[in-house]
Amino acid sequence: MFNKLKQLKDLRDHAKKMQSVLSEENVTVERKGVTIVMNGNMEIVSIKITDDVAKSSLEGIMKDAFNDAIKQIQKIMAKKMQEMGGFPGMN
Repeated sequence: MFNKLKQLKDLRDHAKKMQSVLSEENVTVERKGVTIVMNGNMEIVSIKITDDVAKSSLEGIMKDAFNDAIKQIQKIMAKKMQEMGGFPGMN
């Protein structure tokens, strides 16, 4: 039982360390006048929209930019997890 608790604590500690490392990563996506910056915790850091973006196309542009930012962050997350050896006890 204590071994399982230690594994759980190790897993939690590893996840916190990974979250800290990922929070330092950022991706910037620019699509047709919309710029989105997202950090490794998948939080939006900033959104900038130029004045020449047509309001009618803004929703589609933002959706595409968000999806692209999420995909880029997921790739970074996977790479960092590999570099850090994955999660302990999950191999």
